[in-house]
Amino acid sequence: MTPADAIPDAPAPRRGRTFLWRLWRPVRWLGLRFLGLMLALVVLYALVNPPTTWTIMREAGDIPRRWTPADRIAPVMLRAVVAAEDANFCRHWGFDMAEIRRVIARGENRGASTLTQQTAKNVYLWQGRSWVRKTLETAYTPMIEAVWTKRRIVEVYLNVAEFGPGVFGIHAAAHHHFGTTPDRLTRGQAAALAAVLPAPKSRAPRVGSARARAIADGAETIRRDGRAACFERPVP
Repeated sequence: MTPADAIPDAPAPRRGRTFLWRLWRPVRWLGLRFLGLMLALVVLYALVNPPTTWTIMREAGDIPRRWTPADRIAPVMLRAVVAAEDANFCRHWGFDMAEIRRVIARGENRGASTLTQQTAKNVYLWQGRSWVRKTLETAYTPMIEAVWTKRRIVEVYLNVAEFGPGVFGIHAAAHHHFGTTPDRLTRGQAAALAAVLPAPKSRAPRVGSARARAIADGAETIRRDGRAACFERPVP
């Protein structure tokens, strides 16, 4: 056999490709374990109430917080917060694609975050805008939708949301603003509390305000048309 008939050696792998492969393996290893940790936290808080959040630790005032189960919150409060923040809550899996497309088509600067996305941010992440936080929020959202019930999402949201400067959770909000308990909130009071949620540091709950009236009407609408069915307690 002549040298010309010999089988040529396989080309040596490029050094750059070999480096990228060596880099990818530990990155993938860390990424999968990080996602596993995120999922474990989602499963944990499906069973255990979050004791606190980053925002609460940094900004909570002297007003006592107390966890309130959904069964001890006036149903109208659950409907009011959904009507105010995410009226199609029962019709999506964490992302309201119709609303996202509408915002993009109109070129609006406002966000289209759902109640689930806000819960992910409030429970596991921090306030403020950044691509890192938004990416983590996007990863947490489908996990929460897959593991938690819709009722659990609303319950957790109401217990960690800010209803005024340093006022966190529906129990503190009901007591601080109206001198009552979450189970005794009226239709007007529930709507007034829901009205402050987009800007809790600058808004005060005002029963009978134009926004509160609109939210109260929206809460009644989603009750009638079935958009509250996924989180309301079944009637015996």
